Amino acid sequence: MDLGLKDRVYVVTGATRGLGNATARELVADGAKVVVTGRDEKRAAEAAAELGPNAVGVAVDNADPDAPARLIAVARDHFGGFDGILVSVGGPPAGFVADNTDEQWRNAFESVFLGAVRLARAAAAELTDGGVIGFVLSASVYEPIPGLTISNGLRPGLAGFAKSLADELGPRGIRVVGVLPSRIDTDRVRELDGMSADPAATRAEHESRIPLRRYGTAEEFGRVAAFLMSPGASYLTGIMVPVDGGMRHGF
Repeated sequence: MDLGLKDRVYVVTGATRGLGNATARELVADGAKVVVTGRDEKRAAEAAAELGPNAVGVAVDNADPDAPARLIAVARDHFGGFDGILVSVGGPPAGFVADNTDEQWRNAFESVFLGAVRLARAAAAELTDGGVIGFVLSASVYEPIPGLTISNGLRPGLAGFAKSLADELGPRGIRVVGVLPSRIDTDRVRELDGMSADPAATRAEHESRIPLRRYGTAEEFGRVAAFLMSPGASYLTGIMVPVDGGMRHGF
């Protein structure tokens, strides 16, 4: 199946590792060109080098108000176009209600929420018919995850923003999609499992509640996200797609 990705240009934030990186790999493998970002300049350059000549790395923080304009300018200057953005950012600190400080909430709001809003607004102003804005969110959009209070507070609100954006941009032919990972075998999820007294038992317990009885791989997530960002998904907008092996039991 030809997804129509050849020579399309995307910005993928938080793409030096994990889910953002997996998505960037799938996009490049199907012929797209990508601007990959991360906070560390060396790692951003290394991630781009690993992806090959159709990738360029930029060190930015999603919370930086200047980041959106800079990234879109890099896409246009380096690859001659801009067709979409996938906003991915590392998860906020874990903790229950009593654990998280005001500072942690403020920092997470700036990077996870407001940074994503700024990136989407800037992209919306630059994109034309056929453009796409994607958000890597979390299963917490639908169901709170114990011990991830900040994520539980911010991710659903960002999904609501994405849905509003889809309604506003649809008449211009611009799509907005969300991808909701659950137990994907990434450094972040292994870190969360490692916070328990018995990480192996914690993983086994989670796997027992997943119909497919295993964690997903970053590559499996990346393929879904790349499809949603592609012209192959041209009639999908305003949706939140779980990538969770069936872990969400509601319709």
